[in-house]
Amino acid sequence: MLDTFLVPEKTVAQAKGDGPSVDVSAAGNRVLLATLHITNIVEQESLDVGIYGSADGATWTPKPIAVFPQKFYRGQQPLLVDLGQHPEVKMLRAHWDAHRWGRGTEVPMFEFHVRLKEVPPEVLREARAEAKAMA
Repeated sequence: MLDTFLVPEKTVAQAKGDGPSVDVSAAGNRVLLATLHITNIVEQESLDVGIYGSADGATWTPKPIAVFPQKFYRGQQPLLVDLGQHPEVKMLRAHWDAHRWGRGTEVPMFEFHVRLKEVPPEVLREARAEAKAMA
C-alpha cells in the first residue's frame, strides 16, 4: 500500500519549485489521495500546487493531472488523484508557485508538505455504491 510524500515534511518554499519524483507504478490501485498540509505562512500570499505525471521520470505532462485549489491559509486540503485516465503514468511529482503581495517583504514563505496515499479498493467500492444510491 503506497504511503509517501510528494513534498517532504517541513519544506519551506519562497518561490516556485518541484518536489522529488515518486514512483507510483507499484500501487495496486490507480486512485490516490494527496493531502496538502500548510503548517506555516506569512500574510498576504498564495500557494498553487499541481501534480504532474511521467512515464519515465524525465518527461512530464505539459499540464498537471490534478490541481489543489489556491491556498492562502494554514490547514489541510485533500485531493483525489485518479490515474485511470493516465495508464502511462508511473511517476508523480508536485510543482508549486508561491506569490506575495501587499506591504512588508515581497518574498513569500510557506512551510508545507504533500502526502500521497493509495486509496484502498474497498473504500472506493463503498463510495461508488453510496454515490450511486444518492443519484
